[in-house]
Amino acid sequence: MIDSQLYEVHNMLQSRGILISFSGKLSQGMIEEYGEAVKRYLEQDNRPKSEVSHIFSIFIEQTQNIKNYCTTKESSSNSETINQSSIVTIGKVEKGNFVCCGNLVENGDLGRLVARIESLAHMNKDELKRKYKEMLRKELVENQTSAGVGLIDMARKASLPLEYSVTRIDEHLSFFTLKAVV
Repeated sequence: MIDSQLYEVHNMLQSRGILISFSGKLSQGMIEEYGEAVKRYLEQDNRPKSEVSHIFSIFIEQTQNIKNYCTTKESSSNSETINQSSIVTIGKVEKGNFVCCGNLVENGDLGRLVARIESLAHMNKDELKRKYKEMLRKELVENQTSAGVGLIDMARKASLPLEYSVTRIDEHLSFFTLKAVV
């Protein structure tokens, strides 16, 4: 029975242009190992170095964002469910290659995240560059773990505006998906 199910998953992935997929709990070690595997896979496909670099960078940023979000939710009653919900895919579409990730997010956290992505979607490359430099110059606030440039950098490297979707699961959680096309 499992053989046919796995074959169905394989066919579904292929029909959607997905070349690489990971699902499950992310750790720093796994991100590094998968990152290197992704990089080697893309390099073997004779892609331009800049394209490989952009895809790799977006993959690392997306997986780090998920891992960091999971870390911030360690004391939440939803912690284990959120930790196990990660999925990252890399594939091909007509307009290029994509890196798409998803994970469960507490509903209270969605507004700020969606607002940040929406604000970036309306910026051109020059505006994104200025915003990126502006954020790098800002001083980190106490207990802040990053300069907040990850989404901006993804938007800069993407050839199309970042896409996202939110699927409400229940009153506490939604599944958030982010896609960047290079």
